[in-house]
Amino acid sequence: MNTRQSNLTNIRPEILGETIKENMSRDERFQNLVLRPIIKLQNDLLVEVFKNYIRKHKSVFHDYTLEKRMSYIENAIQRDMKLRNSMKGMIIGQFTVEEYHTYIENSSALNKRMMNLVKERLLSQIQLFEKPELLEAV
Repeated sequence: MNTRQSNLTNIRPEILGETIKENMSRDERFQNLVLRPIIKLQNDLLVEVFKNYIRKHKSVFHDYTLEKRMSYIENAIQRDMKLRNSMKGMIIGQFTVEEYHTYIENSSALNKRMMNLVKERLLSQIQLFEKPELLEAV
C-alpha cells in the first residue's frame, strides 16, 4: 500500500547537479532535497498564479521595461503577503509530515529560501509573462 509520503516523494522531479555535502547546513540540505524538487514540480502552477497576479493588478507589468518587470516580480514576492502566502501554501502542501516537522523548526529561514527560489524561477522564465497576444503565431 502506498502512503502519502511515498506518493509525494515519488512524483518529485530529480534535480541534477545538486549534490549533498557533509558540511551543508540543515537548511541548505532541506533546500536542496525538499524545496528545489517541489518548486520544480509546482513550476507550471506558480507561473499561472503569477500570470493571474499580473491580470488582477491591471496588467501594469506589461507597460514596464525588462528591468522594471524584474523588480516588479521581486517586489510582488517580497511584499505582497497574500501572493507570498498562496505560493508558500502550494509548496508546503507538498511536504511529507516529516518534512513539515523539519520545516516548522526553522520556518522563517526556510520561508526566505523558499521565496528566493520561487523568485529566481519566475525571473528565469520572465518571457512567459508577455502579453498573450504577443505570443500568438503570426
